[in-house]
Amino acid sequence: MVITWYGQSCFKIQSGEISLFTDPFSKDIGLTPPRGQTDIITVSHDHFDHNNIESLNGQPLIINGPGEYESKGIEINGILAFHDDKEGKERGINTIYVIEMEGIKICHLGDLGQSKLTAEQIEKIDGIDILMIPVGGTYTIDGEGAVEIINQIEPRLVIPMHYKIPGLTLKFDPVDDFLKEMGVAKKETIDKLTLKKKDLPEEETQVIVMKI
Repeated sequence: MVITWYGQSCFKIQSGEISLFTDPFSKDIGLTPPRGQTDIITVSHDHFDHNNIESLNGQPLIINGPGEYESKGIEINGILAFHDDKEGKERGINTIYVIEMEGIKICHLGDLGQSKLTAEQIEKIDGIDILMIPVGGTYTIDGEGAVEIINQIEPRLVIPMHYKIPGLTLKFDPVDDFLKEMGVAKKETIDKLTLKKKDLPEEETQVIVMKI
């Protein structure tokens, strides 16, 4: 499996010839939208920095809400969540996706705004290997809130997303704020994450910081 980050909440997850993109964004946020062929696109919510499906080619399965899906051997479960801490009254709903491929369970939280997950959500998110979590605040949980959610999920790897990076026109906190809350030193960023199930850490949760 190879994971590439494009900025914001957009990742490409590649397994052999099969690719999945999460939350492709518009150029209006100041970054270059993802391009290329894909088989599956997940959209956490219908905002311009998460739903630019037109930037990608092919005839992908487009998943934009809760439910159970399967395509090309990849299983995806969309879980209802909220974009704010007031049950969606401020920013609406958000879909959390659990993606299973190569025996690895990935959880993409989208623009989660809840300060805590519900018992029902935790039950559906059980056994996560890789957690993609927003940490930049403003429209989502911030670094402190992210640590609370991580403690609820207990993943093996954490990849922060949706934070301040060069070129981005939206106002977010930098990833360093999250790393401080996690109690980890500033991390060297990586271009791509290549791993197999056997490569996942067995004990303490590890944080991977990616660059675009």
